Amino acid sequence: MTEKNMTEKNMKVRIVLDIACAWSALGYARFKHAVERFRAEGGAVDVEFLPFQIVPDAPAEGELLSEVHRRVFGPSAEEQTARMTALAARSGLELNFDKAIFTNTLDAHRLIAHAAAQDRGEQMAHRLFSAYFTEGLNVADPSVLERLARETGVEQAPLAGSAEVAAGQRVVRDLGVTSVPVFLFEGGGSLVGARSEEDLLAALREAAVGAPARVHAAT
Repeated sequence: MTEKNMTEKNMKVRIVLDIACAWSALGYARFKHAVERFRAEGGAVDVEFLPFQIVPDAPAEGELLSEVHRRVFGPSAEEQTARMTALAARSGLELNFDKAIFTNTLDAHRLIAHAAAQDRGEQMAHRLFSAYFTEGLNVADPSVLERLARETGVEQAPLAGSAEVAAGQRVVRDLGVTSVPVFLFEGGGSLVGARSEEDLLAALREAAVGAPARVHAAT
Protein backbone atom coordinates (compact mmCIF):
# COMPACT_ATOMS: atom_id res chain seq x y z
CA MET A 1 0.00 0.00 0.00
CA THR A 2 1.47 3.33 -1.03
CA GLU A 3 1.20 6.73 0.61
CA LYS A 4 -0.67 7.98 -2.47
CA ASN A 5 -3.32 5.30 -2.03
CA MET A 6 -3.86 6.22 1.61
CA THR A 7 -4.13 9.96 1.09
CA GLU A 8 -6.68 10.00 -1.75
CA LYS A 9 -9.52 10.54 0.75
CA ASN A 10 -10.30 11.00 4.40
CA MET A 11 -11.60 7.67 5.60
CA LYS A 12 -14.02 7.67 8.54
CA VAL A 13 -13.97 5.51 11.66
CA ARG A 14 -16.88 5.57 14.11
CA ILE A 15 -16.13 4.41 17.66
CA VAL A 16 -18.84 3.32 20.08
CA LEU A 17 -17.59 3.61 23.67
CA ASP A 18 -18.35 4.66 27.22
CA ILE A 19 -16.05 6.69 29.46
CA ALA A 20 -17.00 4.44 32.41
CA CYS A 21 -15.88 1.26 30.61
CA ALA A 22 -12.33 0.05 31.24
CA TRP A 23 -12.38 -2.00 28.02
CA SER A 24 -13.36 1.16 26.13
CA ALA A 25 -10.45 2.99 27.77
CA LEU A 26 -8.04 0.24 26.76
CA GLY A 27 -9.48 -0.07 23.25
CA TYR A 28 -9.25 3.67 22.71
CA ALA A 29 -5.67 3.80 24.03
CA ARG A 30 -4.70 1.14 21.51
CA PHE A 31 -6.63 2.88 18.74
CA LYS A 32 -4.86 6.15 19.57
CA HIS A 33 -1.48 4.47 19.08
CA ALA A 34 -2.65 2.81 15.86
CA VAL A 35 -4.08 5.98 14.35
CA GLU A 36 -0.90 7.92 15.19
CA ARG A 37 1.11 5.35 13.24
CA PHE A 38 -1.43 5.40 10.40
CA ARG A 39 -1.26 9.17 10.10
CA ALA A 40 2.55 9.08 10.24
CA GLU A 41 2.39 6.83 7.16
CA GLY A 42 0.37 9.49 5.35
CA GLY A 43 -3.10 8.15 6.13
CA ALA A 44 -6.04 10.49 6.60
CA VAL A 45 -8.88 9.54 8.91
CA ASP A 46 -11.79 11.30 10.56
CA VAL A 47 -12.91 9.86 13.90
CA GLU A 48 -16.54 10.05 15.03
CA PHE A 49 -17.69 9.04 18.51
CA LEU A 50 -21.00 7.30 19.14
CA PRO A 51 -22.23 7.31 22.77
CA PHE A 52 -23.00 4.22 24.82
CA GLN A 53 -23.80 4.09 28.54
CA ILE A 54 -23.14 0.82 30.31
CA VAL A 55 -25.32 2.01 33.21
CA PRO A 56 -27.61 4.78 31.91
CA ASP A 57 -29.19 5.36 35.33
CA ALA A 58 -25.90 5.68 37.25
CA PRO A 59 -26.14 8.53 39.79
CA ALA A 60 -24.40 11.81 38.99
CA GLU A 61 -23.02 12.10 42.54
CA GLY A 62 -21.02 8.94 41.95
CA GLU A 63 -19.38 6.38 44.23
CA LEU A 64 -16.06 4.58 44.32
CA LEU A 65 -15.80 2.17 41.41
CA SER A 66 -14.04 -0.33 43.67
CA GLU A 67 -17.20 -0.53 45.82
CA VAL A 68 -19.34 -1.15 42.73
CA HIS A 69 -16.96 -3.92 41.64
CA ARG A 70 -17.17 -5.60 45.06
CA ARG A 71 -20.97 -5.68 44.82
CA VAL A 72 -20.98 -6.98 41.25
CA PHE A 73 -18.01 -9.36 41.25
CA GLY A 74 -17.74 -10.32 44.90
CA PRO A 75 -14.48 -11.82 46.22
CA SER A 76 -12.92 -11.96 42.75
CA ALA A 77 -13.18 -8.18 42.20
CA GLU A 78 -9.62 -7.30 43.25
CA GLU A 79 -8.10 -10.13 41.21
CA GLN A 80 -10.04 -9.07 38.11
CA THR A 81 -9.12 -5.41 38.41
CA ALA A 82 -5.46 -6.30 39.04
CA ARG A 83 -5.38 -8.29 35.79
CA MET A 84 -7.02 -5.42 33.91
CA THR A 85 -4.60 -2.90 35.42
CA ALA A 86 -1.60 -4.95 34.30
CA LEU A 87 -3.04 -5.46 30.82
CA ALA A 88 -3.72 -1.74 30.38
CA ALA A 89 -0.25 -0.79 31.59
CA ARG A 90 1.26 -2.66 28.64
CA SER A 91 -0.52 -0.15 26.36
CA GLY A 92 0.65 2.82 28.43
CA LEU A 93 -2.71 3.24 30.17
CA GLU A 94 -2.80 3.85 33.93
CA LEU A 95 -5.95 2.49 35.58
CA ASN A 96 -6.51 3.40 39.24
CA PHE A 97 -9.62 1.43 40.16
CA ASP A 98 -9.23 2.41 43.82
CA LYS A 99 -9.62 6.11 42.88
CA ALA A 100 -12.11 5.96 39.99
CA ILE A 101 -15.58 7.43 40.61
CA PHE A 102 -18.40 5.43 39.04
CA THR A 103 -20.90 8.00 37.79
CA ASN A 104 -23.29 8.94 35.02
CA THR A 105 -21.50 9.61 31.72
CA LEU A 106 -24.22 11.36 29.70
CA ASP A 107 -22.71 14.83 30.12
CA ALA A 108 -19.25 13.45 29.32
CA HIS A 109 -20.63 12.17 26.00
CA ARG A 110 -22.18 15.58 25.38
CA LEU A 111 -18.79 17.17 25.95
CA ILE A 112 -17.12 14.80 23.47
CA ALA A 113 -19.77 15.69 20.86
CA HIS A 114 -19.30 19.39 21.52
CA ALA A 115 -15.51 19.04 21.32
CA ALA A 116 -15.80 17.07 18.07
CA ALA A 117 -17.62 20.02 16.51
CA GLN A 118 -14.43 21.99 17.24
CA ASP A 119 -12.17 19.23 15.85
CA ARG A 120 -11.08 18.21 19.35
CA GLY A 121 -13.13 15.08 19.86
CA GLU A 122 -10.14 12.73 19.99
CA GLN A 123 -8.33 14.88 22.52
CA MET A 124 -11.46 15.23 24.64
CA ALA A 125 -12.14 11.48 24.74
CA HIS A 126 -8.53 10.85 25.78
CA ARG A 127 -8.74 13.53 28.49
CA LEU A 128 -12.00 12.14 29.88
CA PHE A 129 -10.64 8.60 30.12
CA SER A 130 -7.60 9.93 31.97
CA ALA A 131 -9.82 11.96 34.30
CA TYR A 132 -12.05 8.99 35.06
CA PHE A 133 -9.65 6.07 35.34
CA THR A 134 -6.33 7.70 36.24
CA GLU A 135 -7.17 10.81 38.27
CA GLY A 136 -10.39 9.70 39.98
CA LEU A 137 -12.45 12.73 38.90
CA ASN A 138 -16.24 12.74 38.77
CA VAL A 139 -16.99 13.26 35.07
CA ALA A 140 -20.62 14.07 35.85
CA ASP A 141 -19.61 17.14 37.86
CA PRO A 142 -20.17 20.28 35.72
CA SER A 143 -17.18 22.03 37.28
CA VAL A 144 -14.93 19.09 36.40
CA LEU A 145 -16.20 19.02 32.82
CA GLU A 146 -15.71 22.77 32.52
CA ARG A 147 -12.10 22.43 33.66
CA LEU A 148 -11.41 19.51 31.31
CA ALA A 149 -12.90 21.44 28.41
CA ARG A 150 -10.70 24.41 29.23
CA GLU A 151 -7.60 22.22 29.48
CA THR A 152 -8.38 20.69 26.07
CA GLY A 153 -9.00 24.03 24.40
CA VAL A 154 -12.74 23.46 23.98
CA GLU A 155 -15.10 26.41 24.18
CA GLN A 156 -17.87 25.06 26.37
CA ALA A 157 -21.56 25.97 26.28
CA PRO A 158 -24.35 24.70 28.58
CA LEU A 159 -25.88 21.44 27.32
CA ALA A 160 -23.83 21.65 24.13
CA GLY A 161 -23.75 18.37 22.25
CA SER A 162 -27.18 17.20 23.47
CA ALA A 163 -28.69 16.88 19.97
CA GLU A 164 -25.61 15.06 18.68
CA VAL A 165 -25.66 12.60 21.57
CA ALA A 166 -29.37 11.87 21.06
CA ALA A 167 -28.73 11.23 17.36
CA GLY A 168 -25.75 9.05 18.19
CA GLN A 169 -27.78 7.02 20.68
CA ARG A 170 -30.36 6.32 17.97
CA VAL A 171 -27.61 5.10 15.63
CA VAL A 172 -26.20 2.84 18.35
CA ARG A 173 -29.65 1.36 19.01
CA ASP A 174 -30.18 0.77 15.29
CA LEU A 175 -26.81 -0.98 15.11
CA GLY A 176 -27.83 -3.30 17.95
CA VAL A 177 -24.69 -2.59 19.99
CA THR A 178 -24.82 -4.27 23.40
CA SER A 179 -21.20 -3.98 24.55
CA VAL A 180 -18.28 -1.67 23.89
CA PRO A 181 -15.92 -0.70 22.41
CA VAL A 182 -16.90 -1.15 18.77
CA PHE A 183 -14.85 0.26 15.87
CA LEU A 184 -16.80 0.80 12.64
CA PHE A 185 -14.67 1.39 9.56
CA GLU A 186 -15.85 3.10 6.41
CA GLY A 187 -16.72 0.41 3.91
CA GLY A 188 -18.57 -1.80 6.37
CA GLY A 189 -15.87 -3.54 8.39
CA SER A 190 -15.79 -3.55 12.17
CA LEU A 191 -13.73 -4.62 15.15
CA VAL A 192 -15.40 -5.47 18.43
CA GLY A 193 -13.68 -5.25 21.80
CA ALA A 194 -10.30 -3.91 22.87
CA ARG A 195 -8.45 -5.28 19.88
CA SER A 196 -4.69 -5.07 19.58
CA GLU A 197 -2.90 -2.05 18.17
CA GLU A 198 -1.77 -4.17 15.22
CA ASP A 199 -5.34 -5.31 14.46
CA LEU A 200 -6.54 -1.72 14.51
CA LEU A 201 -3.70 -0.49 12.32
CA ALA A 202 -4.33 -3.27 9.80
CA ALA A 203 -8.03 -2.37 9.70
CA LEU A 204 -7.21 1.30 9.12
CA ARG A 205 -4.90 0.40 6.23
CA GLU A 206 -7.46 -1.93 4.65
CA ALA A 207 -10.27 0.59 4.90
CA ALA A 208 -8.07 3.33 3.44
CA VAL A 209 -7.61 1.44 0.17
CA GLY A 210 -11.23 0.40 -0.06
CA ALA A 211 -10.91 -3.11 1.34
CA PRO A 212 -13.43 -3.60 4.16
CA ALA A 213 -11.83 -4.44 7.45
CA ARG A 214 -12.46 -8.01 8.52
CA VAL A 215 -15.13 -8.38 11.18
CA HIS A 216 -13.69 -9.62 14.46
CA ALA A 217 -15.43 -10.42 17.71
CA ALA A 218 -13.76 -10.01 21.06
CA THR A 219 -12.08 -13.13 22.40
